[in-house]
Amino acid sequence: MDFKKETRILYCWIAQIGNLLLRSLWRLIHVIINLCYLTLGIAKAFESYLISWGILRRYKSLQVAKLRYLAIVVESKDACQTSKIIELLQWLADVGVKHVCLYDMEGILKKSKDFILEELDGAILFGEAYENNEVPDQAHMTLEFASFSDGKEAVAKAANVLFMKYLKSGATDQNQEEAIFTESQMAEALKTVGSGGPEPDLLLVYGPARCHLGFPAWRMRYTEIIHMGPLKSMKYGSLIKAIYKFTMVRQNYGK
Repeated sequence: MDFKKETRILYCWIAQIGNLLLRSLWRLIHVIINLCYLTLGIAKAFESYLISWGILRRYKSLQVAKLRYLAIVVESKDACQTSKIIELLQWLADVGVKHVCLYDMEGILKKSKDFILEELDGAILFGEAYENNEVPDQAHMTLEFASFSDGKEAVAKAANVLFMKYLKSGATDQNQEEAIFTESQMAEALKTVGSGGPEPDLLLVYGPARCHLGFPAWRMRYTEIIHMGPLKSMKYGSLIKAIYKFTMVRQNYGK
């Protein structure tokens, strides 16, 4: 009995030591990963400051003409920081970006569009510039405001347009080919309901999520997406670097 009792005690000690070693190993790995992320964050922040100070020469000359349309996706919680949004737009205006689309899921930015337009000298809505045929030199910047509801309503209206065209075509059950709608037909229907919009060349995401947060998918066929981190920690150097990386990428579009 004593031998069996001592064996059980030994097994318990071995199990406890094994659990302690596994926990220590897990915590060590966790600490190493955190240190790596911390080092990477410090390096990125230092590089951002170097870019802002103009020390890194390669970022001084940006080919902004390649960036014809820029989209900025903001987390709805961060979209309330209007001062940050205005500061970001002023940075873009100083760089020379002419057309910007601001998007958040709940439409908070759309509610603040009048205030944002007042704070940006010469900025007008993209739709007004298109209707008046104004060129970018006459308007300092053109802005478009979008939200998740715009995409849902646009798809519903476009589907209704295609359905009405299908009914008017006199299609019957014997001619099913006309019921197959192509991508070009859908794009034309979206333009008809006023929700086609230009496709952004670059989409910058500000927020914790690494996704486009419901930005209209039909406008992102060839869009480059870059996650920029939280809006509250945005940096001028990081913005310049993102635009620079986009302008330096060679894009091949298939036919």
